[in-house]
Amino acid sequence: MFSPEGPSLRELAVQALSSVERGYDLLAPKFDHTPFRTPDEVLESVAALLARLGPAADGLDLCCGTGAGTQVLARVCRESVTGVDFSAGMLAVARERTPPAGPRVAWVRGDARALPFAAAFDLVVSFGALGHFLPRELPGLFGQVHSVLRPGGRFAFPVLAPPRPSGPAYWMLLGFDAVMRVRNAVWRPPFVMYYRAFRFGDVLRELTRAGFAVDLYALPEFGRRRDGSPRARLVVARRGVTPPPAP
Repeated sequence: MFSPEGPSLRELAVQALSSVERGYDLLAPKFDHTPFRTPDEVLESVAALLARLGPAADGLDLCCGTGAGTQVLARVCRESVTGVDFSAGMLAVARERTPPAGPRVAWVRGDARALPFAAAFDLVVSFGALGHFLPRELPGLFGQVHSVLRPGGRFAFPVLAPPRPSGPAYWMLLGFDAVMRVRNAVWRPPFVMYYRAFRFGDVLRELTRAGFAVDLYALPEFGRRRDGSPRARLVVARRGVTPPPAP
């Protein structure tokens, strides 16, 4: 399915009826041949913008999967790059693609909701992973990211503008989320992946509550919508030098 090298419909069905972790373990060898991988155009655009914002010493790819975002960090980090993911299968594929040159690269199995790091990074990136977290989990997730950044460090991730109701993509994503909600209502373990649960305003509010100062940068390669708004943005949340107030 998707391409001759991609997963079959049966393989996708088995994945969808598994837990998130087990599902990605199964999908890992063929993941890069599916639409679920972040497109190279997005990765290139983010890498170029991060380079303009200035270099970092140590970077973390949150929910790194097969390591596409880690390749971005390797271009903008001087000292080290770490990829963290809870799927052993995805990490195994990522290790095979470790760049032969550049900063030191490490792969760590861990849960983004309980990161096994101190404040050791200047830059954290994430690509396409936030849909795996329910809205109620965002405060804890962003708190974890805040805790592993050094003062002044940045958390960056791209956001694409949602499709219009007049287009087929809108109804496709709406249908996907509806199917997942039905699946999770009748089948265990749950598989959390929702496209429309990721609400931009909620994300910005929770980042601010976690102690970040948030800037938005247009990714110019993707152009603008009819109303003038960017089709794609990079969210850059900077950790302040003082801790956030207690909730």
